[in-house]
Amino acid sequence: MSHPKTSPCCATLIGDLVGSRTAPDRHALHREVTAALQGASDLVPPATPLAITAGDEFQGTYDALGDALHTALWLRVHLLPSRIDMRFGLGWGPVTMLDSARNTQDGPAWWSARDAIESAQANEERPGLRAVRTVYRRAVAGGPAPEPINAALVCRDHLLGLLDERSLRILAGLMDGTTRAELAQREGISASAVSQRAVRDGLEVILTACEALRSVR
Repeated sequence: MSHPKTSPCCATLIGDLVGSRTAPDRHALHREVTAALQGASDLVPPATPLAITAGDEFQGTYDALGDALHTALWLRVHLLPSRIDMRFGLGWGPVTMLDSARNTQDGPAWWSARDAIESAQANEERPGLRAVRTVYRRAVAGGPAPEPINAALVCRDHLLGLLDERSLRILAGLMDGTTRAELAQREGISASAVSQRAVRDGLEVILTACEALRSVR
């Protein structure tokens, strides 16, 4: 009889859709989210695949917390222009593999991610934190400290909540390496208008925070 195997510490990511039960076409919603999960996985390969587990929830693991944080932002930024929003709980700690054939996992990292996403959901009842969709918890000492990371996430999510659809599309393009000239042509505006939005709407601030958070190991 095989026994569950506990792996070294890793980052766990749980995401779910906000308000998806009221979507007019849930099949189309599922297709768009599935495509986004594949795009995120192509950009930042997870340790275990991002997969929809039940209903509107999906999960995956990463060797580095920064990769999980970047994935969460990439998904939100690329889906928000379609009016699809997500909340995320991230955890850090050991993971126990219960069934390798079915990739069934358990362990402190998952418990901390579950606690984090429940905290993210609770933010919706707090007017001042309603825009905060991403929360990180640490299950064991020695991993990335949650206090500075959550401070950055609060500010990042607040800025995202202030963006209109055009600024979100521009931010998504900048994250993907699209030039400002190409974004201007795509949006039907001038390159200077793209630059003005990047400054006025804090897109440069979000990108700078994004790079700093992505370096977290």
